[in-house]
Amino acid sequence: MTFWTASEGDAVVGCAALRELAPDEAELKSMRTVPSARGRGVGTALLRQVLDEARARGYRRVSLETGTHAFFTPAHQLYAAHGFLPCAPFGTYVEDPHSRFFTLDLGDASAAGNTSNASSP
Repeated sequence: MTFWTASEGDAVVGCAALRELAPDEAELKSMRTVPSARGRGVGTALLRQVLDEARARGYRRVSLETGTHAFFTPAHQLYAAHGFLPCAPFGTYVEDPHSRFFTLDLGDASAAGNTSNASSP
Protein backbone atom coordinates (compact mmCIF):
# COMPACT_ATOMS: atom_id res chain seq x y z
CA MET A 1 0.00 0.00 0.00
CA THR A 2 1.22 3.47 -0.85
CA PHE A 3 0.18 6.38 1.37
CA TRP A 4 0.17 10.11 0.58
CA THR A 5 -0.37 13.14 2.76
CA ALA A 6 -1.24 16.74 2.00
CA SER A 7 0.11 19.36 4.35
CA GLU A 8 -0.03 23.06 5.11
CA GLY A 9 3.10 24.06 6.97
CA ASP A 10 3.64 21.42 9.64
CA ALA A 11 0.00 20.28 9.69
CA VAL A 12 -1.29 17.26 7.79
CA VAL A 13 -4.62 18.28 6.22
CA GLY A 14 -5.38 15.18 4.15
CA CYS A 15 -4.35 11.66 3.29
CA ALA A 16 -5.05 8.93 0.76
CA ALA A 17 -3.79 5.43 0.06
CA LEU A 18 -3.66 3.11 -2.94
CA ARG A 19 -3.76 -0.67 -2.51
CA GLU A 20 -3.24 -3.21 -5.29
CA LEU A 21 -6.10 -5.68 -5.70
CA ALA A 22 -4.77 -7.39 -8.85
CA PRO A 23 -2.04 -6.62 -11.39
CA ASP A 24 -4.48 -4.36 -13.28
CA GLU A 25 -6.74 -3.12 -10.47
CA ALA A 26 -6.34 -1.04 -7.31
CA GLU A 27 -8.41 0.30 -4.45
CA LEU A 28 -8.46 3.89 -3.23
CA LYS A 29 -8.24 3.55 0.55
CA SER A 30 -8.67 5.91 3.47
CA MET A 31 -9.03 9.18 1.61
CA ARG A 32 -9.69 11.95 4.13
CA THR A 33 -9.31 15.69 4.63
CA VAL A 34 -9.64 17.73 7.79
CA PRO A 35 -12.78 19.90 7.90
CA SER A 36 -10.80 23.14 7.47
CA ALA A 37 -9.31 21.84 4.19
CA ARG A 38 -12.60 20.85 2.56
CA GLY A 39 -13.66 22.80 -0.50
CA ARG A 40 -10.12 24.11 -1.10
CA GLY A 41 -8.81 21.52 -3.57
CA VAL A 42 -6.96 19.30 -1.11
CA GLY A 43 -9.11 16.26 -1.88
CA THR A 44 -8.80 16.90 -5.60
CA ALA A 45 -5.01 17.13 -5.35
CA LEU A 46 -4.80 13.88 -3.40
CA LEU A 47 -7.17 12.09 -5.76
CA ARG A 48 -5.22 13.25 -8.80
CA GLN A 49 -1.97 12.07 -7.21
CA VAL A 50 -3.44 8.64 -6.51
CA LEU A 51 -4.91 8.32 -10.01
CA ASP A 52 -1.67 9.48 -11.64
CA GLU A 53 0.20 6.80 -9.69
CA ALA A 54 -2.40 4.17 -10.59
CA ARG A 55 -1.93 4.98 -14.28
CA ALA A 56 1.86 4.90 -13.93
CA ARG A 57 1.60 1.42 -12.42
CA GLY A 58 -0.56 0.25 -15.31
CA TYR A 59 -3.80 -0.26 -13.41
CA ARG A 60 -6.87 -0.25 -15.64
CA ARG A 61 -9.36 0.26 -12.82
CA VAL A 62 -9.52 1.95 -9.42
CA SER A 63 -12.41 1.15 -7.08
CA LEU A 64 -13.39 2.43 -3.64
CA GLU A 65 -15.79 1.88 -0.77
CA THR A 66 -17.29 4.79 1.13
CA GLY A 67 -20.17 5.47 3.48
CA THR A 68 -23.81 6.23 2.74
CA HIS A 69 -24.50 8.90 5.36
CA ALA A 70 -24.93 12.56 4.38
CA PHE A 71 -21.46 13.26 5.82
CA PHE A 72 -20.01 11.46 2.76
CA THR A 73 -21.94 13.48 0.13
CA PRO A 74 -18.98 15.81 -0.66
CA ALA A 75 -16.78 12.74 -1.21
CA HIS A 76 -19.39 11.17 -3.51
CA GLN A 77 -19.48 14.41 -5.49
CA LEU A 78 -15.68 14.52 -5.74
CA TYR A 79 -15.52 10.94 -7.01
CA ALA A 80 -18.31 11.55 -9.54
CA ALA A 81 -16.56 14.72 -10.78
CA HIS A 82 -13.51 12.57 -11.56
CA GLY A 83 -15.46 9.94 -13.47
CA PHE A 84 -16.14 7.33 -10.78
CA LEU A 85 -19.38 5.42 -11.27
CA PRO A 86 -21.42 3.37 -8.78
CA CYS A 87 -20.59 -0.34 -8.85
CA ALA A 88 -21.19 -3.60 -7.03
CA PRO A 89 -19.00 -4.61 -4.09
CA PHE A 90 -15.51 -5.62 -5.19
CA GLY A 91 -12.61 -7.56 -3.70
CA THR A 92 -13.65 -8.96 -0.32
CA TYR A 93 -16.47 -6.44 0.23
CA VAL A 94 -20.10 -7.58 0.45
CA GLU A 95 -23.38 -5.67 0.14
CA ASP A 96 -23.88 -3.44 3.15
CA PRO A 97 -26.55 -0.78 3.67
CA HIS A 98 -23.88 1.54 5.07
CA SER A 99 -21.48 1.24 2.12
CA ARG A 100 -21.41 2.67 -1.38
CA PHE A 101 -19.02 1.39 -4.00
CA PHE A 102 -17.54 3.30 -6.93
CA THR A 103 -15.18 2.38 -9.74
CA LEU A 104 -13.22 4.26 -12.37
CA ASP A 105 -12.07 2.83 -15.70
CA LEU A 106 -8.77 4.63 -16.14
CA GLY A 107 -9.09 4.42 -19.91
CA ASP A 108 -12.18 6.67 -19.67
CA ALA A 109 -10.96 8.98 -16.92
CA SER A 110 -10.16 12.63 -17.43
CA ALA A 111 -8.71 13.13 -13.93
CA ALA A 112 -5.11 14.03 -14.66
CA GLY A 113 -2.87 16.82 -13.59
CA ASN A 114 -0.18 18.11 -11.35
CA THR A 115 -0.60 17.63 -7.59
CA SER A 116 1.98 19.83 -5.96
CA ASN A 117 0.07 19.82 -2.64
CA ALA A 118 0.34 16.03 -2.19
CA SER A 119 3.48 14.24 -1.14
CA SER A 120 4.47 10.64 -0.54
CA PRO A 121 6.65 9.69 2.43
